[in-house]
Amino acid sequence: MKVAYQGEPGAYSEQAVLAVFPDAEPMPCETVRLVFSRVTSGEADVGVVPVENSQAGSVNETYDLLLRTSLVTIQGETVVRIDHALLAPPGARLEGIERVLSHWQALAQSEEFLGSLGVEMVPVHDTAGAARLVAEGADPTAAAVASVDAGARFGLTVLAEHIQTHPENFTKFAVVSTRDLDLGPPDKTSLVMAVHDRPGSLLASLAPFAQHDVNLTKLESRPRPGAPFEYVFYVDLARAASDDGVQAALKEVGEHTSLLKVLGSYPSHPSIF
Repeated sequence: MKVAYQGEPGAYSEQAVLAVFPDAEPMPCETVRLVFSRVTSGEADVGVVPVENSQAGSVNETYDLLLRTSLVTIQGETVVRIDHALLAPPGARLEGIERVLSHWQALAQSEEFLGSLGVEMVPVHDTAGAARLVAEGADPTAAAVASVDAGARFGLTVLAEHIQTHPENFTKFAVVSTRDLDLGPPDKTSLVMAVHDRPGSLLASLAPFAQHDVNLTKLESRPRPGAPFEYVFYVDLARAASDDGVQAALKEVGEHTSLLKVLGSYPSHPSIF
């Protein structure tokens, strides 16, 4: 099975792929958009994409693509512990580091440590890609923020470990596909909606979930692509879409929304906290 992911070999996204599909053939992609493209075209059977980090919040690009892509649905999820290290070429010293490369989220997650060093932070497309660039450059003043495993893959020295500001740092990944993967009984549903532009519409669109005893575990607004200053709401429900209560709630919600799309109904990842 070919599984597309954003990043390079050694990235946290590759760890997510192998956590769900241990025997998969990982297919690295430069962007999340390319992951979706390869899944919809059939080049990849499945995609694994980041949806939320416990520190940095939602990955907006993923949610926007889920909204726009009609053929792809969420089939499952997994959570990867993010444990950053500062990696540099052999012989480099911590006090000599001037530039640090990594994905912008990894830089943000390690901002307290990096700020104490007074280094220039350089965003690149991926943590493992940053490790590769630092290894290829062999500059003792340059370092990367990535996993220890990525550092070992590219022959880098670990200058510091566990450098993220908050030790409990996790990223949730969605498994997306154009077909039913049967990863287990669904107990979670993700959807997106836009409410009518009139007083009380948001309240009226949320009330049916409470009335039918459906617990909402996420509610987040995002600008609606192509509609300036209009917003959509991303919602996670702690029930399967096929549940009678969810079906009844969605029917009533539809009366108060101009857009209502189920992004997927799938087995939730076990709690890790």
